[in-house]
Amino acid sequence: MTAALIVATVIAAVLAIRAHYLEPEQRWQVYAFKPLSTLLVMALALSLSPARPEYQWAIAAGLLFSTAGDVFLMLPRDRFVAGLASFLVAHLCYVWAFSLGVPFGAAPLLWLPFILAGGAVLAAIWPGLKPALRAPVALYVIVIVVMAGQAAGRWHALGSALALAPAVGAAFFVVSDSILALDRFRRHFAAARALTLATYWSAQLLIALSVSGA
Repeated sequence: MTAALIVATVIAAVLAIRAHYLEPEQRWQVYAFKPLSTLLVMALALSLSPARPEYQWAIAAGLLFSTAGDVFLMLPRDRFVAGLASFLVAHLCYVWAFSLGVPFGAAPLLWLPFILAGGAVLAAIWPGLKPALRAPVALYVIVIVVMAGQAAGRWHALGSALALAPAVGAAFFVVSDSILALDRFRRHFAAARALTLATYWSAQLLIALSVSGA
């Protein structure tokens, strides 16, 4: 079941990425494959046998809110703030999961790369942000930095390969959102969508797989 869901997720994700580069009349495929990919990751997380059920439910909740974020960001009308809010809640769910059985703020030095990356991206996109977006985007950057830092601290505290998976996944999430932000608010480039989504679903898969070790 696990292998089948991973393969199905990869196929759906590849089709979703491809759909973004099709002719406009064929881009309906984005609406099918983009949420399907994240829902398949959620199904994977729920199919695993966790040591801590509350960890599994926190991850599943994060994936559910991520699916909502996927939907908001792909709608024809601009729903960026709604998508941002959905992913912010998703990251809070992940922070909750990564804090179960682990002190909050463990290994603060491991937070430093994420703090620097978040600050650099925020500084780069700040001139391109509308004033009304500056506070929500800054809050989002803080939350994703906390999520990634806590994931790294959890791996440091537990020292297991399965704890390393969400730490790497969280780092991929930071990369994905950084590319998205730079593409949207700094300078658009053609490969941005592929890079954003590839790192995004890699992040979600790694986070979901950690359920079996929680």
